Amino acid sequence: MKSIRRRKTLQLSAAGALAAGTGILASGRAPAYAQAQTLHWLRWSDFVPASDRLLKGEITQRCEKDLGIKLTLETINGNDIQPRITAAIQSGAGADVIMTVNNWPQLYAASCADVGDVAAEISSAQGGFYDCLKNTATVGDKWIAVPWASGGPLIAYRKSWFAEAGASEFPKTWDEFLPVGRKLKAAGHPFGQTAGHTWGDAPSWWYPYLWSWGGKEVEADGKTVVLNSRETIESVKFAVALWKETMDEGGLAWDDSSNNRAFLAGACSGTNNGSSIYLEAKNKPDTYLTEKGTPLKDDTLHAGIPAGPGGQFALPSTFTHMLMKYSRSQDAAKKFLGWIGSKEIFDIWFTSQQGYTCGPTPMWENHPVWNVDPIMAPFRLMPRTGRLLGYAGAPNQQAAELLTKYIITDMYARAFQGIDPAESVKVAHGEAVKIYGA
Repeated sequence: MKSIRRRKTLQLSAAGALAAGTGILASGRAPAYAQAQTLHWLRWSDFVPASDRLLKGEITQRCEKDLGIKLTLETINGNDIQPRITAAIQSGAGADVIMTVNNWPQLYAASCADVGDVAAEISSAQGGFYDCLKNTATVGDKWIAVPWASGGPLIAYRKSWFAEAGASEFPKTWDEFLPVGRKLKAAGHPFGQTAGHTWGDAPSWWYPYLWSWGGKEVEADGKTVVLNSRETIESVKFAVALWKETMDEGGLAWDDSSNNRAFLAGACSGTNNGSSIYLEAKNKPDTYLTEKGTPLKDDTLHAGIPAGPGGQFALPSTFTHMLMKYSRSQDAAKKFLGWIGSKEIFDIWFTSQQGYTCGPTPMWENHPVWNVDPIMAPFRLMPRTGRLLGYAGAPNQQAAELLTKYIITDMYARAFQGIDPAESVKVAHGEAVKIYGA
């Protein structure tokens, strides 16, 4: 009996000492350091599949090792992100960190946590964000998102087909493009462009196209709607001819993957896109071939959208991450955003992109990835060029709503379907007035 009591006393003493040191008995839980925090990260399905594989594999594993955070990475179609954001805000539950595109954060500013401390840390370490990213990720002094990457589309085109149509290089103006495009379509090689409700390729073409004619949404005051102008009407008139005489008219139903498939299948002579088309052809040279049986990648070049009477422009893409207010993992999320955006970790992902996106700051312009392939070089400086949504005003909530409702895209699409150009512009102007309230 004495031996039994002695053993029991020793057991209780050991348990008491352990409890005092770790609080296990008091809390009924394992030590805090043994519990991995959890985080839900929602992103688009990347157009560079290797990057998604990297994030779901090496980066997710390293996150748990480096930070003690068990990361759940969910990837979905880019067009499905905004409905998910809306549902999460309404229910007060959902992904902790959500990727956004262009000026989407402006729509959800009231539902975003302030991430100024994380943004300041990354900006300080990397020489300051591009203006296009800073402007879309802030409202006043509040950082509503952390800049992640930037970039923009260029036209991928078949150099041999354009040469056969009489263009030794891509046409620099719309007046030059039209006759070349007519020849290409007559030869069975139409240009491929979406005029549908899709978040990327539609606005990245129709906004710069509008600007190239001198059209704009609002004045610099960000309130006075001036869409219904002579310049805008002329742009729509020309676009109708452009659409019917040079383009695949099935583009009214295209999403952001349709033009990729069309180009890779040899169904179109050119399309406005990120570098994912070329990268896919480059990564699978035996799969994607020209009609002559040669690698498609060797017949692909990149160029900017042609210039019009108002100049030549591009729409830089901005990619950011919002930390949602409803998240119960605020500290873990900020730790994660700082870590994933650090030079060491971001470099791994950036390299996997092969030039599909640019970094969030100018320091990434000097990365070795740009020296690998001269066909990718034109993308390097995309964040420095172009205009932002909402021009000539700021890329604010109203501009984001105008984008989300496809007001500009539909202005052209209606005319392609037979509506008088002036009437289509008038309708778009009225919808813009409702949004801007002026």
